[in-house]
Amino acid sequence: MKLVGSFTISTLALVWWASLPAFDHARVPAPGAAQDSREREMYVSVLDDKGTPVTDLTAAQFVVREDGVRREVLRIRPATNPIDIALLIDNTQAMEPFTSDLRLALASFVEQMSKKNRIALITFADRPTIVTDYTSDLTRLTRGVKRVFAQPGSGSYLLDAIVEVCRGIKKREPERVAIVAVLTEGTEFSNLNYQVVLDSLRASGAKFDALVVSIGQAADVLSDGGRNRAIVLDQGTGLAGGRRVDLLSGMGLGDGLKRLASELSNQYLVTYSRPESLIPPEKIEVSVTRPGLVARGTPVPTKRG
Repeated sequence: MKLVGSFTISTLALVWWASLPAFDHARVPAPGAAQDSREREMYVSVLDDKGTPVTDLTAAQFVVREDGVRREVLRIRPATNPIDIALLIDNTQAMEPFTSDLRLALASFVEQMSKKNRIALITFADRPTIVTDYTSDLTRLTRGVKRVFAQPGSGSYLLDAIVEVCRGIKKREPERVAIVAVLTEGTEFSNLNYQVVLDSLRASGAKFDALVVSIGQAADVLSDGGRNRAIVLDQGTGLAGGRRVDLLSGMGLGDGLKRLASELSNQYLVTYSRPESLIPPEKIEVSVTRPGLVARGTPVPTKRG
């Protein structure tokens, strides 16, 4: 792990779900509508050691492996299609000391990302609650951010919120989707097993990132809820093409969300070839050949093709 500013960046390049100049603008199919049934697509973030997106790579510099077998990268282009972004916001009692920092960070994020994307605000104290449904209307989103406050005596139902959001994604089937959880280290009351949550994330095709504010105490790993949440935050983010970012204080939320917005705005759409097979791969890995860079990818579900 490498410390950058007030947060950490995982150096793992592992993702699970399953030549031309950089950002070639030749005729290419829309995401999820590959020209050949053997073609597969994935959204890929490439970051340097400071967490800054790298956007000048060529197709020849990408390496995609399925279950350890290298696949041919056919083409790349900038991922410019709109994103449905589900912001999962911790409004439990544990988040109360950071409410002011949280609102400022959320307000800045929605102002930047609502220009081309749709954003939903969902809190998860006591139960998942939609504060503002998916919209690009900055006025509605700003009003929603102002309604975020900590609920006294409440606990976290983050895992329930993730699964419910994934169910909604499967019903709507947006072209491109991201789930961003902003939370602290409170008690988790969800009864869901971590595998149920990981399976939901995989089926949704969503990129999953988590920003976790430290409250100066060890994370709850003794209770079932705490263990399940720890696994989802640590493994689920990487498996879904995202990352867990641990913040040292609430003041790091603004910078953390700003960096995430930059990453989401500067992804690649990578198209590669997969031989016809009845059995889908269990593990998909993406990397780049340029030294010092980290790649993370989220495959586009074939059901949207």
